[in-house]
Amino acid sequence: MSERGALLFARYAYPPNELGYCGPADSGALLRPEETAGIERHARRFEGAWCYLELLAERAGLADPLDERVVEAYWIGNELLDLTTPGALLDRLRDRFAGQQGGTWRDASERALAHHSFQVFDVYPWAGLLRTPAAPTALSVLDRCRIRTGVVRSVSGESATVESRPLRWTGTCLAPGAPVQESVRWSTGGRSLLPGLAPGDLVALHWDWVCDIITAPQAARVESTEIRQLTALGLARLP
Repeated sequence: MSERGALLFARYAYPPNELGYCGPADSGALLRPEETAGIERHARRFEGAWCYLELLAERAGLADPLDERVVEAYWIGNELLDLTTPGALLDRLRDRFAGQQGGTWRDASERALAHHSFQVFDVYPWAGLLRTPAAPTALSVLDRCRIRTGVVRSVSGESATVESRPLRWTGTCLAPGAPVQESVRWSTGGRSLLPGLAPGDLVALHWDWVCDIITAPQAARVESTEIRQLTALGLARLP
C-alpha cells in the first residue's frame, strides 16, 4: 500500500465522512497519518470512491487502488482517466450500484468518467433537482460536494478564510459565480493532514474543509474536468 496515496485519499474523503455522508463510522481514522493501514481499511468501506479507485488501478496495471496516481486521478484528475472507458465504468457501476435510485449515470454513455465530478453530478440525484422547488438545496449540496479550488486569504488557528467561486444556477446552466470569501477548516482538535497553511496558498476544498495545497495545473485540471462533465450533462457551455 502506498502511504502517500492513503494520506491523499484521507485528505479528500474526511470532510463528507465526518458529516456522515460517505464511508463508515469513526471519521477520525482518516486523521491518523501514523496509522496508514487503518486509513486503508477505512477507505475500502467507501462504497462509491473505492469502486472508482479499483477500476482506475486495474486499467493502469497497478496493484494498489491507493497508489498516489490513482487517488489523484479520482479526486483531481490526471492522465489515468484516459485509460478507463465510459463503458467499463458503467459496467462497474451497474454491478456495484445495482438498486440505487436517482442520478442520471445509467444513461451517461460517453460522458461517464472515473472522476469525483461524475459521482457528484451524475450518480447523486441532486443535479436532477435543479429544475424543481428543491433547487436551492440541490445547488448548495452540489457546490459543497464537488472538489472546488480557492486561494487562502488569512489563517486563524484551525480555520482559514479562503476566496473561491461558488456555483450559481441560472435556470438552465451551472456556472462559477463571483468570488466570495468563506471560513473553512484545515485542522480539528489539533489534527490535520496538512503541515500548515499560509495566505496565498492555492488549495482544494471539499465541503467546509481544506483538503490539500495544490499546483496551478492541478487547479486547472479540477476546473476543466468539472466544466466538461457539466457540458456533457447539458448543464453548462464550454467557453
